[in-house]
Amino acid sequence: MVPVTGPCSSHPAASRPAAAAARARARERTEGEQVRERTLERVRKLLAKAERTDNEHERATFMAAASALMARHGIDSLPPAGVRQVPGDRVVTLPAPWAREKARLVSLVAQAVRCRPLLIGGGDGGQRVHVFGFAADLDRADLLATSLLLQMASGLARVRPPRDVTAVRAYRRSWLLGFTDEVYRLLRAAESRAAGSAGTGSELVLADRRAEVERAVAACYPDIRMSVPTTSGTGYRDGMAAGRRADLGRTGMATATGRELT
Repeated sequence: MVPVTGPCSSHPAASRPAAAAARARARERTEGEQVRERTLERVRKLLAKAERTDNEHERATFMAAASALMARHGIDSLPPAGVRQVPGDRVVTLPAPWAREKARLVSLVAQAVRCRPLLIGGGDGGQRVHVFGFAADLDRADLLATSLLLQMASGLARVRPPRDVTAVRAYRRSWLLGFTDEVYRLLRAAESRAAGSAGTGSELVLADRRAEVERAVAACYPDIRMSVPTTSGTGYRDGMAAGRRADLGRTGMATATGRELT
């Protein structure tokens, strides 16, 4: 008797094309991961150059290149068609002093790279930020926020308010807010350029992912309240200028122990 094989047969000949296709997909995933890791290594090298130079023009050039590569990395990390990913989340704890200003930096950096942050408060003068997003974007937010927290602390330590400023703490707080807003603007510009160059298909994928992240947030926090901080003019403008010169170096938000904001 001749065996009859149908579309669901487990006959070895029928399984060979499927096995070959699976191996090809595995190779593609491995090659994609290698490319993404090489991109991140290029980013780290650019940031290291930005950290070493005393030339502000060179620093700005290195930062712009690193930001563009990081944004491109976010697009390249999108899954292939038909592959569904699930958003994740992380809680970041920011200690005093200036905990709320640190939390705002973490929040806006996360928002710039397509995550959804929520300030959920904290004890002992600290603040916590609950960040939702897909794994690659959460990693990008981690990398950038850690670096920028250290950069912001270093910049604030060098700040000397103008002689006519009497409310020094208000000036310093406005400096922090200005720094944060300018960094957010620069990151958003890089992300927009990367998304625009990727074409309509990627824009649709990004829109779907944003909706999935929002659903994950709504499931945890059905009622969300927005707040807007107040600023003073001179400190805010000086902070923005410092934000333009920010270096996006260093990694590891959860273990960052560099200079503290005071």
